[in-house]
Amino acid sequence: MGAYRYMQELWRKKQSETMRYLLRIRCWQYRQLTAIHRVSRPTRPEKARRLGYRAKQGYIIYRVRVRRGGRKRHVVKGQTYGKPKNHGVNELKFARCKQSVAEERVGRRCGSLRVLNSYWVGQDSTYKFYEVIMIDPMHKPSSNGDTTRVNSHSKNPDTQWITKPVHKHRELRGLTSAGRRSRGLVRGIIIQQRREVHVESAGYVAILLSLRRKR
Repeated sequence: MGAYRYMQELWRKKQSETMRYLLRIRCWQYRQLTAIHRVSRPTRPEKARRLGYRAKQGYIIYRVRVRRGGRKRHVVKGQTYGKPKNHGVNELKFARCKQSVAEERVGRRCGSLRVLNSYWVGQDSTYKFYEVIMIDPMHKPSSNGDTTRVNSHSKNPDTQWITKPVHKHRELRGLTSAGRRSRGLVRGIIIQQRREVHVESAGYVAILLSLRRKR
């Protein structure tokens, strides 16, 4: 079993004494930094690699801090207007998850980069912390004296797709993994198999058929 496998098992046991102490220290450290902070290397390298990260030029990691809790409605001077039924301000629930919000914020901050994916690194009573994997689509490796410099990501088959213009700000359109989960598109194999069953098939119609009993 490789080293990444051992690291994955450590992160699965978050309630262990070691991980509880480590996460507590790290959350204290993350709170002292800015809300969007660039890091030199991923906190969870085994998770980052599974999501597409590679330790090479053109890959950037940002750690984002998102406040927990509901989303308070923005009103000016307390004037909500309309009927009392629609006067809610405090108890509103945002439709997207915190991870999707973190991707959106770092995507707006770094407009020239592309959001590849993100993962959870910690949380406390007030904040949740995520690390977002970014890719520079215009990154060019060192030419070493050669004037014909080639875009590395556009030639790499693993990252060639994200350099296309259609994937600009994919985090704002719910196209990342976190965004698709918020849209209800990633719900497991069983749901997908039920979707593939044709509506007009005999078995599906038999399930939906309801006959009233004659009295």
